[in-house]
Amino acid sequence: MAENRSRILEAACRMFQQKGFDGVTLAEVMKAAGLTHGAFYGHFRSKEDLIAQILQHRCEKMRETRPSLESFLDSYLSPGVCTDPTRGCHIPALAPALGPDMVHHSPEARAALTESIRVQIDRLGAAFPETAPGEQRRAAIRTWAAMVGALLLAKASDDPDLATEILSEVRGGSSPAARSETGQRPPCRSRRTSDSSIASQAASWSWLTYSSGL
Repeated sequence: MAENRSRILEAACRMFQQKGFDGVTLAEVMKAAGLTHGAFYGHFRSKEDLIAQILQHRCEKMRETRPSLESFLDSYLSPGVCTDPTRGCHIPALAPALGPDMVHHSPEARAALTESIRVQIDRLGAAFPETAPGEQRRAAIRTWAAMVGALLLAKASDDPDLATEILSEVRGGSSPAARSETGQRPPCRSRRTSDSSIASQAASWSWLTYSSGL
């Protein structure tokens, strides 16, 4: 039962990331998991329950690891993430798949997404071990907002060169080598870098606020 449930969760997560929540039927999910449609209700109450369980499942997996800042950057800002929606973190992939009307989804789904956001901030904060404790969380939020914003902008573009440029600029500005000993970003090398980073953070924060209904 546990193995089948895990197969359903992973198959559904991949399909929701690729086609969106409304673009996938339960029958398609179960077929992708290699199970019959009728077996679904032995594991989940509804499609809303499924998405909540997906988010909780992925959140539990995130808690099992403490990647380095370089690993975070590789996960989010690799050019391959733009062409394969199943790669990378589930939060920027699944939240748009649920649509901007996230407030209309079940309280369980919203709570699971919120918890995923908290866990990801905590994990990224731990990637700044030389940063003062009071600054770790702020550094994590700023860095992650820029990373998510860059990813969303890159995916929205139909110009591969522009997408690569956006990812590269934010990756370069967020890497350990680009930070001072206090964990802060050094002065921007050019106005172009500054503008791209600010735009990425603004786009990310606007999206997170809108999708959360705040």
